[in-house]
Amino acid sequence: MRNNSQDSTLERNYLEKYRFLIREYEQVKSKTHPVHKKAMDFYKANDTCRKSFLKYYNRYKQSGKSLDLLPQKRGPKYKTRRPVPFIEQKVIELREKGNNKYEIVSILKPKLGKNTPSYSGVYNILKRNQINRLTPKIKKNHQKIIKERMGQLGHIDCHYLSKSIIRGENKKLYLVCVIDDYSRIAWAELVPDITSLTVMFAALKCLNILSDHYEIKFEEILSDNGPEFGIKTSQQKYNHPFERMLIELGIVHRHTKPYRPQTNGKVERFWRTLEDDLLRETDFDSLEELKEELLQYLYYYNHERPHQGIDGKKPIEMINPLPK
Repeated sequence: MRNNSQDSTLERNYLEKYRFLIREYEQVKSKTHPVHKKAMDFYKANDTCRKSFLKYYNRYKQSGKSLDLLPQKRGPKYKTRRPVPFIEQKVIELREKGNNKYEIVSILKPKLGKNTPSYSGVYNILKRNQINRLTPKIKKNHQKIIKERMGQLGHIDCHYLSKSIIRGENKKLYLVCVIDDYSRIAWAELVPDITSLTVMFAALKCLNILSDHYEIKFEEILSDNGPEFGIKTSQQKYNHPFERMLIELGIVHRHTKPYRPQTNGKVERFWRTLEDDLLRETDFDSLEELKEELLQYLYYYNHERPHQGIDGKKPIEMINPLPK
């Protein structure tokens, strides 16, 4: 753990760095910089990106305070919006009596004061428990892939991360995720690229973790038609790292229909949930911090977060009961 003097040194170094960058940037803007003629040259030379730099630059210019150059870290949103269990239960009880979200807030406010959930907070509780509508919504009849047990089918996909997700850096990062179709138990690994070899090793790690920790052994894996997963019509599948891994493990490889990403919709939905809960509008101090937050989120997603697609259950609750 850092002591106060170390924290002060880090803050001072950070402020000096950004004051220097601001002077350089304003020279570029006024076309007086001796080296950089364009802003893009400035960003590249200082290993930053436009979005990340201008966030701090504009904040400093608006306030004029040096402290506004320091990171004002937002924590992952999913950690701040978990309701206290007894409050969630009260909301559910009031909803079952026919109260809408405005009435629920009005009833709870005298008792809970500042701990009263907002209207949107109440709505999220109701939606998570599938009671946001008093009359069931008529659903369109879409074809769905429905599996009867864990491991029948897994979905795999890659996801691009924002270049500014690590504060002060400008590097490409990706996620590789494998999710079980039946239980929605998922695992994701952070990778620096999505070449076929990198994706193969990340996928193998995901498969091993899902097997060791959740006893999920896949019969089939569904991927899109990206080159990192191999070409469906190829006659030399053994020469492709990902294809060869699946052959060695005895897993059948299925591909989605071209231009039909919804076929792999369960993993696509996982990406949207991950962005909403953890990644969007959040930046991290280091790669190690991002990895740690991702690890914590995956545990939360698999063990604590109710999933609407499996009737409000948590993925861990879908584990097949052991035979007697």
